[in-house]
Amino acid sequence: MHSLRFKRFPALILALMLFGSIGCSTTKPAATAGQPSGQAAPAPAPAADKPPVKIGLLLTYSKVYAVVGNSITDGMSLYFDQVNWTAGGRKVELVKEDDEVDAQVGARKAKKLIDQDKVDFLAGIVSTPVGMAIRDIVHENQVITFVANAGNNALTRERKSPYLFRTSFTNWQISYPMGEWVYKNVAKKVFISAADYGGGRESAAAFKEAFTKAGGQVLGEVYPPLGTQDFAPFMTEIAKAKPEATWHMYAGTDAVRFVKYYKEVGLQVPLLGAGWLLDTDTFEGQGKAGLGGKTSLNYLDTLDTPENKAFVAAFKKKFNREPDAYALQGYDTARVIVEALNKVQGNTGDKQALIKAIEQVSFTSPRGPFSFDPDTHNVVQNIYIREVKEEGGKLVNVLVATVPNVKDPGK
Repeated sequence: MHSLRFKRFPALILALMLFGSIGCSTTKPAATAGQPSGQAAPAPAPAADKPPVKIGLLLTYSKVYAVVGNSITDGMSLYFDQVNWTAGGRKVELVKEDDEVDAQVGARKAKKLIDQDKVDFLAGIVSTPVGMAIRDIVHENQVITFVANAGNNALTRERKSPYLFRTSFTNWQISYPMGEWVYKNVAKKVFISAADYGGGRESAAAFKEAFTKAGGQVLGEVYPPLGTQDFAPFMTEIAKAKPEATWHMYAGTDAVRFVKYYKEVGLQVPLLGAGWLLDTDTFEGQGKAGLGGKTSLNYLDTLDTPENKAFVAAFKKKFNREPDAYALQGYDTARVIVEALNKVQGNTGDKQALIKAIEQVSFTSPRGPFSFDPDTHNVVQNIYIREVKEEGGKLVNVLVATVPNVKDPGK
């Protein structure tokens, strides 16, 4: 569900749930960029007689979620630049398809990439519905697929496949770690609200699970519909409960409207939530309404590490904008592919050897330590508790606490 520019994309209202160029196009190798600190060395130059590795990008490149697909693609392209578009002694090509935020379209495009384009990998998947729609297709065709955004728990739990790897997050993974932290550091009694869709419900359930397990009390829960224009009735219910703090999961314009109204009605208790509630895509629309709010997420662009500083600088140089979490997830996805191909010397024919190589990939990402749980193929990563502050005349998330190496339970 993580950073979009609200000013440029005002129609985006659920970056997580349904969480370029349309049609098939082949991206040619780009010029080599500076290599960030901590990055693996490029593979040897490809042999002339080896065919390129084809990666099918199944992403949203149109409608209101185009920014997510484009950002993931930009992150992948940046990493491939840094290894000269080479992996395992073979050149790398991207074949892009637009899923149009539609499960049926996504399924059709996945089949096209597999049957006609003969891709070696699939990558992308912005939305949960598309992810669920293609699950059986990639499983039955034994096509290794990297989920670079969609956060529904099922894809690496009851619907897991040996051919599916997730490089982004699960909804549980983002929100569960904050439950115990809130109980120990902020409040013992909270009120929960979240947008009424899969991502909102799963995130709220994860926070509640951890918070009550620690000893906390949930005074009430409300789930406004996506795109709610008037939060007054829900805010009234929250105020009546007299909580010590509140926790929320909203994204995009829902997050902007909710946080602004929260400030306007004068609720004087701490504002908490999943990271999309308060992030770079919402700050401009929210103004200073979110100052002091605390959220949890798998990335913040102010992380003070050599890897993150190098990533932010390289991304800004190439694309003339700040990277968001979607770009980071694309960047790491590309790195996983490259490192695995280097391990197997470019052999994509032995699927079991390639799966084993991917399972063993680990590195220090701009987001922190990155590895896979071999049982679920979900990423194991740090989750960060962040606070909104004003620095240098702009709002930023600053690090409050780190919950290290968070592993989804897989069930």
